[in-house]
Amino acid sequence: MHSATTHEPRTLGDHTWQNQAACHTRLGTDPEMFFPEPDEIDRIRAAKTLCAQCPVRRTCLDAALENGDRDGIRGGLTEEERDALHSKLPQRLDYARINATLAGGDVHLSRAERRAVARDAYRAGIPADQLARLLKVTVEHAKKLYRHAAREISHRNTQAVKTAKGTKKTSDTRTTPVTPVRTPARADLGTAA
Repeated sequence: MHSATTHEPRTLGDHTWQNQAACHTRLGTDPEMFFPEPDEIDRIRAAKTLCAQCPVRRTCLDAALENGDRDGIRGGLTEEERDALHSKLPQRLDYARINATLAGGDVHLSRAERRAVARDAYRAGIPADQLARLLKVTVEHAKKLYRHAAREISHRNTQAVKTAKGTKKTSDTRTTPVTPVRTPARADLGTAA
């Protein structure tokens, strides 16, 4: 079940969500409604009103972004409104997707999410061959991802120690106070795209 607060990432190739869409043609919706010209304000408003009631609106938006679908109104957003999201997709960090992948789901991941899966799998002690299956990469590549994750974790731990001490060296060897930054919890991260 989909709701405004929870979102199950769709698996690759899954189009069953379309049967739940408010715009499904079996409901008598004219598909052309979702392809208005930029100056057709009434058609845009009507399409967005229908999207606002849709139980799979976020899934629709995700599918449009992941498939590079730039035409028409998708997920309640016009082509122009989605444009910025298309460019931000590689940086998207949605822990629902990461957790679904770690649980064995075949989910479309951004570059940032793939790095997070590798990092979390490394921390959890998941063997490289299992990470390789989760990400559909070779075992050698999974080992490389684990080496990157180890360096990233080590770097973060080093930065945390420096921050905890309250000072940081600048390039001209002066010491300046550092304001500790709260690390966001997974629930705080949500979706970046």
